[in-house]
Amino acid sequence: MRYSIKIILVIVFVFQSVNMFAQIDSSNKLTFSGYGEMYYSYDFANPENHEKEDFIYNHKRHNEFNANLLIVKANYSDVTTRGNIALMAGNYAQYNLRLEPTWAQFVYEANIGIKLSKSKNLWLDAGILPSHLGFESAITADCWTITRSIQAENSPYYETGIKLSYINDKGNLMLALLGLNGWQHIQKPAYIQRPSFGFQFNYKPIKEITFNYSNFIGSDKPDSMNAIRTFHNIYCKYESKGKIELLAGFDIGTDKYNNSDYGVWYSPIFMARYSITQKMKLAFRGELYVDKHQIIILTNTDNGFQVSGISTNFEYIIGKNVKTGIEGKMYNSKYRIFQNGENKNYSITTNLTIVM
Repeated sequence: MRYSIKIILVIVFVFQSVNMFAQIDSSNKLTFSGYGEMYYSYDFANPENHEKEDFIYNHKRHNEFNANLLIVKANYSDVTTRGNIALMAGNYAQYNLRLEPTWAQFVYEANIGIKLSKSKNLWLDAGILPSHLGFESAITADCWTITRSIQAENSPYYETGIKLSYINDKGNLMLALLGLNGWQHIQKPAYIQRPSFGFQFNYKPIKEITFNYSNFIGSDKPDSMNAIRTFHNIYCKYESKGKIELLAGFDIGTDKYNNSDYGVWYSPIFMARYSITQKMKLAFRGELYVDKHQIIILTNTDNGFQVSGISTNFEYIIGKNVKTGIEGKMYNSKYRIFQNGENKNYSITTNLTIVM
């Protein structure tokens, strides 16, 4: 009940803030925006507590209307400085940030940046930043599908630290180096003192194709385990004004699963989107996630997590800033790990997103 009240208050705050301040700064250095996503999802496993599987953090609630993500954001940008602060509520914040301090559970983004060169696009940003890993964010309106992939749900959506980034004059190459508080942490855990690092290479050889490589090197285990986590994210995306868009990606990581032994988890993914008309789109996702040693996803079984998934999406653009859609999804596990004791899981999700 308390969380529902907070959601309602943030909804009111979002729309009041956007309406009051969107036109406040004629110079456009300071801008305000809002985002909201409401959804209904039905999990055919019919969980009694209304919560879907533990490895899912978005669209988490079963058989009820709910808010997945509500954001109000302020952005400041001029020639030499920039900054963002965004507050949020919804199921994404409730479940994905539940281990953060209470104050941090409502912060979607909070960072400042300074330009380090007069002639080059070289920036240093610091604070709570969107993750440099992966091609999906928590904002459904920016994604091809309503729900996120397993690999997106179980790798960082956000990160805290400093980021040195460079974009070339053509705008088709971006390089970034990062020093981080760890694997998706706002407040660094007391049991980790070691620093973590990241790197990103994003290149568009032609306008329609994007190639990205990102990595993470650091720790998410207690220092006493002397463990080093390495993670690599690779994807290639084809986007055009034509009918078909394609994406292929692959994640692989290594970390200790006990005090002495290292294991590997990996996840290939393929996505395709087809534009029926300018307002109607179909999307397909096929994925596999293998974590036999339960480094990332716990199953409380001896066989670990070995799950494939397929989903089909229909999206309809109601207006310039409003979308709705429906998605059907199936998970198929090699072993019986789901809440209902089966090796298959089915769900249907429909949503409405508004960008302001």
